[in-house]
Amino acid sequence: MTTTRRAFGVLAAGTALAALAPAAPATAAPHHGLIAADDFRHGLGQWFVELEQGGTVTAARGTLEVDVPAGATVWFRRRLEGPYVLEYTATPVSAGGADDRVSDLNNFWNATDVRSPDDLFATSRTGALADYDYLKTYYVGFGANYNTTTRLRRYVGEPGVRPLIYDYTEPLLVANRPNRVRIVSDGRTVRWWNNGRLVFDYTDPGPYTSGHFAFRTTWSHFRISDFRVWRSNRQRR
Repeated sequence: MTTTRRAFGVLAAGTALAALAPAAPATAAPHHGLIAADDFRHGLGQWFVELEQGGTVTAARGTLEVDVPAGATVWFRRRLEGPYVLEYTATPVSAGGADDRVSDLNNFWNATDVRSPDDLFATSRTGALADYDYLKTYYVGFGANYNTTTRLRRYVGEPGVRPLIYDYTEPLLVANRPNRVRIVSDGRTVRWWNNGRLVFDYTDPGPYTSGHFAFRTTWSHFRISDFRVWRSNRQRR
């Protein structure tokens, strides 16, 4: 799929969605009923880690710390069913460490693997990005490519095919600044917020409404906290 990169608030070529306001005010998504959470004080029992070239992933004292020299995907083991609202806070660490490259606050969500659609973890993956081409999933790369791009993709489970929905040059990551992320999965409605700003608003005619969530990054150092998933009280569309 050929697209042209545009500034934030302008759609990638080939899309037919309305442009987003560049700085939408924070509006709380209606939700109730906590369905999943982790305070990151009791280890990695709720998570499954895939590392391309090693590194460290730990959960202690209220923080999931991901410090890796290459690709890393940290899956929430529980499969999520929409509609839901998922929230967390992630801070890119820049303090002189070997992996303190400010880049790639990324997510998969509603992910299934076409090679084992009933069990994501029945198929081995190495942590290299190409391994995830077999997923059907939404994917955000926020501040990817050395903190130069912010993109939404909709993977279709085919090697080498990662359709691009939006392609922006901002907003991007700021070193050591917390990012409060909110993901809304509500039928055809797919939204991704950062610090109260609506970054992606996509209406999917063939939505992925259930599957697994993951933190994804490459050659970076993040501290993540306050992971929560709420049942949305909005009706599916």
